Amino acid sequence: MMALQVAGCALPPLLARRRRRAFRSPRAVASDAAPAAAREEDGKVALGGSGVAVTKLGIGAWSWGDTTYWNEFQWDDRKLKAAKGAFDASIDCGITFFDTAEVYGAGISGAINSESLLGRFIKERQRKEKVEVAIATKFAALPWRFGRGSVICALKASLDRLGVSSVELYQLHWPGIWGNEGYLDGLGDAVEQGLVKAVGVSNYSEKRLRDAYAQLKKRGIPLASNQVNYSLIYRNPEENGVKAACDELGITLIAYSPIAQGALTGKYTPDNPPKGPRGRIYTPEFLTKLQPLINRIKEIGGNYGRTPTQGLCGGGQVVLNWLVCQGNVVPIPGAKNAEQAREFAGALGWSLTGDEVEELRSMARQVKPVIGFPVEKL
Repeated sequence: MMALQVAGCALPPLLARRRRRAFRSPRAVASDAAPAAAREEDGKVALGGSGVAVTKLGIGAWSWGDTTYWNEFQWDDRKLKAAKGAFDASIDCGITFFDTAEVYGAGISGAINSESLLGRFIKERQRKEKVEVAIATKFAALPWRFGRGSVICALKASLDRLGVSSVELYQLHWPGIWGNEGYLDGLGDAVEQGLVKAVGVSNYSEKRLRDAYAQLKKRGIPLASNQVNYSLIYRNPEENGVKAACDELGITLIAYSPIAQGALTGKYTPDNPPKGPRGRIYTPEFLTKLQPLINRIKEIGGNYGRTPTQGLCGGGQVVLNWLVCQGNVVPIPGAKNAEQAREFAGALGWSLTGDEVEELRSMARQVKPVIGFPVEKL
């Protein structure tokens, strides 16, 4: 096993251990008494009742290969090397959970498929040393896909791009226009065929979440996770019942856009807003309203010795820790380079106080971006 000790990484003791033992069962079974709090072992948490364990924080690979939302609409060797650096730095810092999807950087939406890049990075790393990586990817519920067979077909294509025989987590990326029961049957088939170790959903409302949980439970398969947009300034999962349902049923909430696509890191200011599509959300006017919260985040981070990484402002560590403090939440910030990956790793190994958690929640009520995936409301 590799020793995950590298200078420059704010590495908590548990993540620095050489043992990387994920607690697995021959087959996890859904139960009526699912725990609200995620089980922990060796610095990892279980994904719901699945028996699959991942690091408390993962890395999102949405930006890898994408040219429609990220990377200023272009992809080149420099960005490729930066993405590889993000992967390697994450591994070096003990973060071994990576989330991708078949539609990230695929076809007309990008230069190269994110799954293909992740598979390449894993293979290149494996040439140097043995490393255990937990992969999560997603099925796109495209309008022309019907029934359970489409899930297995898409999954096999994803496995081929990743260069693996199975993945730790396979998720429905969003509810389909039709065929959702068939899609859930497909997830069950994937587990029974040994192609995945756990299954989840993404962008599911409370009602859809409960329905999916119940349908999979009939086959003795736990619904491991629901991946939704969740951050300090976008707390819809708390307001629409999704977070409470996850806690009740023992389903892990995986938080995407946990640093509000960079807005909560302190990197952007009214004079320096983000470029591209994000600029339409995080406008100079919005960033002006956000500054008091950002200033307090930086102050709290300084009190904990959370020093900024090159090109960032340290705020990401505090807001990621805030999410972890909510319990039963695994944030997956997107890292485009090694510096960002190291910054995010510094969110672990310490904890905000209850008063600080509530203070930030109270301040964040004053600002809320107009974002969200419409299917959250279905």
